[in-house]
Amino acid sequence: MLKIEHVRKSYDNFSLDCSMEVKPGCVTGLIGKNGAGKSTTFKAILGLIHIEGGNVTILGKDINEFSAKDRQEVGVVLSDSGFSGYLTVRDVIPVLANLYGTFEKEFFLKQAERFGLPMNKKIMEFSTGMKAKLKVLAAISHKAKLLILDEPTVGLDVVARDELLDLLREFMEGEEGRAILISSHISGDLESLCDDIYMVHEGKIILHEDTDVLLGQYGVIKVNNSQYASLDKQYLLRRIKESFGYRCLTNQKQYYLENYPQIVVENGTVDEVITMMVRGE
Repeated sequence: MLKIEHVRKSYDNFSLDCSMEVKPGCVTGLIGKNGAGKSTTFKAILGLIHIEGGNVTILGKDINEFSAKDRQEVGVVLSDSGFSGYLTVRDVIPVLANLYGTFEKEFFLKQAERFGLPMNKKIMEFSTGMKAKLKVLAAISHKAKLLILDEPTVGLDVVARDELLDLLREFMEGEEGRAILISSHISGDLESLCDDIYMVHEGKIILHEDTDVLLGQYGVIKVNNSQYASLDKQYLLRRIKESFGYRCLTNQKQYYLENYPQIVVENGTVDEVITMMVRGE
């Protein structure tokens, strides 16, 4: 569905060199702290910035050969873009109908009602969460095969976020072979939605793992100095020196549970992995 190979882009204080793949039928997450390269990667994928090297393939076609008709099969939400604030939801409907020959008006209207989006209120008067819902709704209302979503849940409360994630799950179930690339700062979104996760840091992918593996096999080990000295370190990915000793990240949690019953081994989470991979050594 989507493949990028050593896509490179340089700025004065930042360089991107990124490779990743989104497979049919999968939801792939891209995580990393602010400034890590998530939005730059999304813009490179969509041809919104000039890249200095590498290849981008979407739906089997090189991005340079991607036509306007091809783009109708991709739904996009970018964190720093949206509809004019002077429009209403009712105004947006003919815009989408003209842009996409496959626009599903009845579906759009039904979901707008479901999300409580007023039809005749100017978008500039919407809350941040309402604007986020509208952007996602527009992206999924024209029978897209691939969704590219940059921070789609930002500004949503817990209930609204769950509703939106349900909508994305329904999108995946609606037709075989669909796929989603999504970035989010909210780890729970990715843990419950994504099949696999890439982590980008300082413009480079430093981790790629199936979500089930990450949640099931990764763990955080907490040991004092003497315990750390006697610890088998071959399965440690990162360590952070703490006042009590060390906090360590491993992708072989079960090994340490079985061989070191006296030490503390906690389940890994996306947040823990981000923290350990970025701050650890």
